Amino acid sequence: MASKSAKPESHERERPSSTGRTTELFHRDRVTILGVLNVTPDSFSDGGRFADLAAALAGARAQLAAGAHVLDVGGESTRPGAQPVTTVEEIARTRPVVEALAKELGAPISIDTRRAEVAEAALDAGACIVNDVSGGADAALLRVAAQRGALVILGHLRGQPATMMRDIAFGDVVAEVGDELAAAIARAEAAGIARERIVADPGIGFGKRTAHNLALLANVERFRARLGVPILVGPSRKAFLGELTSEPVPARRDLSTHAACAVAVFAGADAVRVHDVAGARIAAQVALALREARR
Repeated sequence: MASKSAKPESHERERPSSTGRTTELFHRDRVTILGVLNVTPDSFSDGGRFADLAAALAGARAQLAAGAHVLDVGGESTRPGAQPVTTVEEIARTRPVVEALAKELGAPISIDTRRAEVAEAALDAGACIVNDVSGGADAALLRVAAQRGALVILGHLRGQPATMMRDIAFGDVVAEVGDELAAAIARAEAAGIARERIVADPGIGFGKRTAHNLALLANVERFRARLGVPILVGPSRKAFLGELTSEPVPARRDLSTHAACAVAVFAGADAVRVHDVAGARIAAQVALALREARR
């Protein structure tokens, strides 16, 4: 069972080495919590909040104190309809933050990007995880991760964030997402990334309607059985929660986020990616205890 302390005992101890395995950070006796640190002006929930370095550092300290195990830094919004930024701009936003976080806090850092150049710059600056919502669509990103021994989170996304909510079509969403994640894992392994360094993310909110998101969250264990890697879910503050609870303001969706995280953990999730770390930590602890009691 995970510690009930508000702060993990040692983030430095848990930082993967250059040949790190997912079991160092994603293991079954706790729920790994990724704290969202968007250094963008236009993220759907907290755009601009951490856009300067001092604010990003303060936000990171608060997330670690609340119980985050990993800091997930992103420099490009991937909300529905978001327009891409240039690679140069994404690196300019993320690299100084990653470097400062690594130097001051020593916590495991994930770079949330779909681009090889951004991943490489962040790994140079001290990141140890690449969180790719596109599931390794850029083969060069997979090669960089393989060469650097980074852990990789492969998300599920059809198309691009700007257009992903158009023409959504699934038959059996759990089966189809599972198949497409299996293909992403195969691409990663072909690029030289060992399976023990891969995490899968079913892509909650990425080109899915509310019913699809609910089915994915409720059936996490099917992904574990199908894929054989740790499963991360990221429902935090997303539109389907607003639809379910009639809450139009993303920042007011933390309670529904905690409920979704609890259900996903009970169903088998190994990790959650959230904005409100403190509440998610409590929800995850309760859900993990219930999951263990069921066994």
